[in-house]
Amino acid sequence: MSQQTAETSDAYTVVVFRGSSSKPLRFSFPRKFVRKLLILAAIMIVADLLVVSHYVIRTGEVWQLSAFRAEAMGAREQTAAFSAAIDDLKKRLSAMGEVNQRLRVMLGIDASKPAGDLANGRGGEDGPLPDGKTGIQGIGVMGSGGESRQQVSELRENNQSGLDFSTESIEEVTQQVRESLEALTKEAAQQEEALENLTQVAEQRSAQWASTPSIWPVRGWVTSGFGPRVSPFTEKPAWHDGLDIGAQANSPVQAPALGRVVTVAFDSKMGNMVKLDHGYGIETVYGHLAKSLVKEGQRVKRGDVVALVGSTGLSTGPHLHYMVKKNGQALDPTKFILD
Repeated sequence: MSQQTAETSDAYTVVVFRGSSSKPLRFSFPRKFVRKLLILAAIMIVADLLVVSHYVIRTGEVWQLSAFRAEAMGAREQTAAFSAAIDDLKKRLSAMGEVNQRLRVMLGIDASKPAGDLANGRGGEDGPLPDGKTGIQGIGVMGSGGESRQQVSELRENNQSGLDFSTESIEEVTQQVRESLEALTKEAAQQEEALENLTQVAEQRSAQWASTPSIWPVRGWVTSGFGPRVSPFTEKPAWHDGLDIGAQANSPVQAPALGRVVTVAFDSKMGNMVKLDHGYGIETVYGHLAKSLVKEGQRVKRGDVVALVGSTGLSTGPHLHYMVKKNGQALDPTKFILD
């Protein structure tokens, strides 16, 4: 009896009663087995909890990754929109810079130089070289094409389109593009302000500008520039007070600005000549003409034909001797040419 009690004390007994007349069923489980079974069940429960928690965490990460991808796509679209806006601003700045440049820079005109007498037409009255003037000015070439100059300033290149979202945060990318856009917007505003100021000045001085020489009086090529040169008649250094423009005989000579004809005459050196008074102390002179087409006292405007190119007077071939004077002093005519 004591041995049976010792055995049952080391085990768990489960009794199943099936009724009053039936003998109950007894199931005995050793304590060690039950303990191991409980430990195994606890381990399985903990493992299940770990699997479930890992699944929940991974699911959250997947949702976060999907949200990040959507945000990245939105940022790419926003960056593309910013880049398009920046490109548009760069085009506007380029156009405005072009206008500013044309208003401020005096341009020459290119053309191929022909041969023969047309290429060598020079003349006019030579004078002594001013003190300190010893250099001889080279022969220039000009025509209807225009000579371009390097743009005053170049805009920054747009490098935002290739941004790497794997190395920089969305906020940093957006901030960089926004800063670039703001800088270009500020620069565009400055250009617009400069153009507005130029427009106001142009309106205020429109009358003076209309009377200021600004175009080539004839289309051709420069055979002798303003300043020191070797005289084609004496072969010695001399001062040339105008611009010799080679052109076909009887080519039309245009008035470079609004003015009044004050002189139509013949000079032994200048040949047939015409002088225009543009006001504001500015006068222009045209020499070696084949024929004058205006009369003294006649009013002319920019572009009106006043004479025809010739080779009269002291001349080596068909050309126009063009002079610009301000307050009686001869100036370089190319400084007044804008077209």
